[in-house]
Amino acid sequence: MAAFPFIIEATDGAARAGRLETPRGAISTPAFMPLGTAGTVKALTAGQVRASGAEIILANTYHLMLRPTAERVARLGGLHRFMGWEGPILTDSGGFQVMSLAKINEVSEAGVRFQSHIDGSRHDLSPERSIAIQADLLGADIVMQLDECVAWPAEEARAAEALRLSARWGARSKAAFGARDRQALFGIQQGSTFEALRRESAGRLVETGFDGYAIGGLAVGEGHDAMCEVLDYASGLLPPDRPRYLMGVGKPIDLVEAVWRGVDMFDCALPTRSGRHGQVWTSRGPRNLKNAEFADDEAPLDAALNCPASRDYSKAYLHHLVKSREILGQVLLSWHNLAFFHALMGQLREAIGQGRLDAFRRDFRALQ
Repeated sequence: MAAFPFIIEATDGAARAGRLETPRGAISTPAFMPLGTAGTVKALTAGQVRASGAEIILANTYHLMLRPTAERVARLGGLHRFMGWEGPILTDSGGFQVMSLAKINEVSEAGVRFQSHIDGSRHDLSPERSIAIQADLLGADIVMQLDECVAWPAEEARAAEALRLSARWGARSKAAFGARDRQALFGIQQGSTFEALRRESAGRLVETGFDGYAIGGLAVGEGHDAMCEVLDYASGLLPPDRPRYLMGVGKPIDLVEAVWRGVDMFDCALPTRSGRHGQVWTSRGPRNLKNAEFADDEAPLDAALNCPASRDYSKAYLHHLVKSREILGQVLLSWHNLAFFHALMGQLREAIGQGRLDAFRRDFRALQ
């Protein structure tokens, strides 16, 4: 029996709308999780993140274990108290950052040995250590198994090797996690762009048994069309009664296409990263506030959004802030982007409930 009830309230084709019930509150799905890398969603307070519509955020194990250290976070009362966020938190395992950021890494059956990108100190991250950091020290509500995500493009043999190691690490993660009723553990499907490997990975995950299932190894350079081709079959290989989480995705059009293919949860740095560089997302596609066309535009970014950043400031003022490199511009554009992403999730839930997701998808694609 899964730790957290997952109630599917409506379906439309492969798409589902529902909610994941956690002890810290319900998460309406499809759901977008803002990225709180080092215990903060960049440029925003916890109150602003909540006001944007977020019900859950993601934090990075790798960054927090190095600074300020997971042990210090635990001494200070756990991650929720440390960062002032009362809602659910999902933590990644640290594996992806070890592969992509650490100066030196050595992968073995035992785990990963790496050198910190901050100070060169050496660390070992095993499935058991990752679970201890996430569940016991940080106190995450949703914990991810340690996995190996290969770079793209990957040879089939290399992708197979990584998925089988990830499956063995998944079983060890499950054993280390044990039986808990206030925390959930998600497994991660791997297999790159190879359908047979995705099928094998899903089978191994289901055999081990997890509270939820993630689709990993995408958004690593394969492109939108290739990602969609994988999602055409990958999400359907996972249990229909558990949440499906597509890791590291993505642009609004990516979210719409993935929801249409049966995905329930997402995370990405894009809304805040784009906001810090002057780019906003709107119902009519992306806009760059650096452009001179906005210098005299008195209209707000989106008066229909229930967000002060979207409603209360003119594009001309925001253009001025961006061009002047004022910090307030980064705050307001990041806040708006998160509000837009969460509003999009609400629109997708409504479209699924009304059985009109195909029309919504078609209209949305036409404006991107």
